[in-house]
Amino acid sequence: MATDRVPRVVIVGAGFGGLYAAKNLAGAPVDVLLIDRNNFHTFTPLLYQVATCGLEPEKIAYPVRGIFRDQKNLNFLMGEVRSIDTKQRRVTVQTNGTTRQEAYDYLIVAGGSATNYFNMSQLEQFSFELKNLDDAVTLRNHLLQQFERAAWIDDKAKFDAMLTIVVVGGGPTGLETAGAMYELYEHVLRKEYPYLRNQRPRVILVEATDRLLIPFPEDLQKSARAQLETLGVEVVLSNPVVETGDDFVKLKDGRVIATRTLVWAAGVKASPLGEMLGVKLQRGGRVPVLPTMEVNGLEYVYVVGDMAYLEDKQGKPYPMLIPVAKQQGILAANNIARQVVGDSQHTFSYKDRGTMATIGRSRAVAWIYNRIPLTGYLAWLAWLGLHLISLLGFRNRLTVFISWVWSYWTYDHSVRIILGRNSRETKTERLPDTVPVPEPAVRTANTP
Repeated sequence: MATDRVPRVVIVGAGFGGLYAAKNLAGAPVDVLLIDRNNFHTFTPLLYQVATCGLEPEKIAYPVRGIFRDQKNLNFLMGEVRSIDTKQRRVTVQTNGTTRQEAYDYLIVAGGSATNYFNMSQLEQFSFELKNLDDAVTLRNHLLQQFERAAWIDDKAKFDAMLTIVVVGGGPTGLETAGAMYELYEHVLRKEYPYLRNQRPRVILVEATDRLLIPFPEDLQKSARAQLETLGVEVVLSNPVVETGDDFVKLKDGRVIATRTLVWAAGVKASPLGEMLGVKLQRGGRVPVLPTMEVNGLEYVYVVGDMAYLEDKQGKPYPMLIPVAKQQGILAANNIARQVVGDSQHTFSYKDRGTMATIGRSRAVAWIYNRIPLTGYLAWLAWLGLHLISLLGFRNRLTVFISWVWSYWTYDHSVRIILGRNSRETKTERLPDTVPVPEPAVRTANTP
């Protein structure tokens, strides 16, 4: 593109794709505007640890302005994108109660993904998700509130429902959440709630297919299930959720589980930002892109990460994974830099270093470079090391490491504070401002 001024690159989204795109434009002859609704980047693989009281929210987040404080060609705008005009090359942003229009020469859309409820409105109403920090804190509050309420209830059916947790989804997020919840109950809360000493809370993992961790080899799938079950998690396969309400989950075979906590980790779809581009979307709302990461049919517009639909050599779309988003963000940034100086663009080639999932203390599975299988303690150590290295900021790495060491040796989760009472209103009523003191004879042994 011939121009007498420095080209402007607008990046929408400060997730992994947008973040790495912005970083790789640091030395390019462009001005960069990074837009995100939050002023921080979240390390989403550890959201479940916030939800299960293992880490404070700020330990897995880092201020965007802090990340880019030394990048002279970048500005940050906290706001929400309302529309994208690809003909006029401008983005409309809602920020601080006002609307701004930001022009671009090149656009990178990296909006990530949203929870896919598969058009089941009940799931959206009655389940919890784990997509951002607000979700994690909301779920943490809800879990702790259930135990506080169970301590003073005499209805056995309601008591059991409060201490039964259903996690739907047999991918890494589902396994990690289910395992962490059981360990929270078994190793931490049991010591603090007398009524739990003779009562074991239930954590049930539900998967619609007949396997867990579908991308993994069969032996690692079996190992993951065995590790979950020896931990204490109940595993239900080939039995999808067909109905849910405020205090129950119904499965396809007719089984009804009484529960006040349903965590939905069974599906994702692309951010609705893709709908603003005016192109025909692929399955899951993903935007079709060329191997250069440019949108098919749109010049100077790139889409990366979970929003991008690009098939590999086997004709399968690249998975919605963080490493894919990182590498696509880097490629999009480098291709823009090449265009600015008149060089040809490169095409995407995914470097797959494998995948892993942790299940609990000293329990995990890993498929390193898709060649080396690890299970148990070694896989768990590999998972810890990778996630520590990937965290942004030395302070975050140090504090998370200390928290993990403390938890490993003491079996303690220190973040057991209910903040804001922002549980889902449809799942649990708010605690009243004043709670009447029960008669001494009502409950003497703290048992249901």
